[in-house]
Amino acid sequence: MTLLEVRDLSVTYPGGAAAVRGVDLSLEAGRKLGIAGESGCGKSTLALALLRLLPAGARVGGEILLHGEDVLTMRWGRVRAVRWAGASIVFQGAMHSLNPVHRVGDQIAEPILLHGKATPAAARKRTGELLEQVGLPAARARAYPHELSGGQRQRVMIAMALACDPRLIIADEPTTALDVMIQAQILRLIEQLVSGQELGLILISHDLTVLADTCDRLAVMYAGRVVEEGPARDVYEDARHPYAKALSAAFPRLGDPASRFAPGGLAGDPPDPAALPAGCAFHPRCPVALEVCAVEDQWPREAGPGRRAACVHLGAVVPPPAGPARDVRSTT
Repeated sequence: MTLLEVRDLSVTYPGGAAAVRGVDLSLEAGRKLGIAGESGCGKSTLALALLRLLPAGARVGGEILLHGEDVLTMRWGRVRAVRWAGASIVFQGAMHSLNPVHRVGDQIAEPILLHGKATPAAARKRTGELLEQVGLPAARARAYPHELSGGQRQRVMIAMALACDPRLIIADEPTTALDVMIQAQILRLIEQLVSGQELGLILISHDLTVLADTCDRLAVMYAGRVVEEGPARDVYEDARHPYAKALSAAFPRLGDPASRFAPGGLAGDPPDPAALPAGCAFHPRCPVALEVCAVEDQWPREAGPGRRAACVHLGAVVPPPAGPARDVRSTT
């Protein structure tokens, strides 16, 4: 069953910054989709757009079908009902996401009560169950965020995301500030919860090794566009797009001394979303760019079984039609 289908999604901020451009993605229940790319490539904007959490003034085009219902055309009351209960998000940096003056148990119980899922007594019981589900004693519900370690706070954030039994979880860099041991524990926990409850997971990270080990499929974004998508391990080990290949080469591989002593990488930075170059946005940094790349944009095309990539070296493709843009306002 398809939980989420994104069709030709575009997001433009005031000033003309095209943060997301023509993104197509889909996710089924029990599956895990990784999204990778450098800072400024549109990953977090994409995550925020899925639940209409973008700032005022952002213009959005395309469709975001959650359980077949377009999030972008929902009334605000319906959007509020979908958040937490239909889909929830785990942000990076739990210390900045949790309220420092409220006990973590109260913060986990809050969405349960707001959505009318339980009475106050039942919500407290559910909070203890959720904490134990993520590997914390139920008694930690009385703790304040500053009394918990970084890994414990991130577990609280995951418990909060699960509070209203959503079918989709969006995790935006959930382990960025954690050491490698705690990072592995958190990722293993998320993976177990998704598989055990048949949830859908979108995991956003800079680290392709993490995504290749955790996710079923991997989408690599550059300048607001998905430049390669396919089975996670295949994209990591045998990328077809030059950018995905460079991103993968930047991470040393165990048992490969050559990659450890001379890791790959890419000079320069992604372009300013408000001043994208003509043609393929990647061509100024691309080691195999052709003259046509500077004048013709590139769209995803078949790159093997279950794979697609946006590169001229993979053959011709007809670009998809542009969707209409809409104004989206943030809400609390």
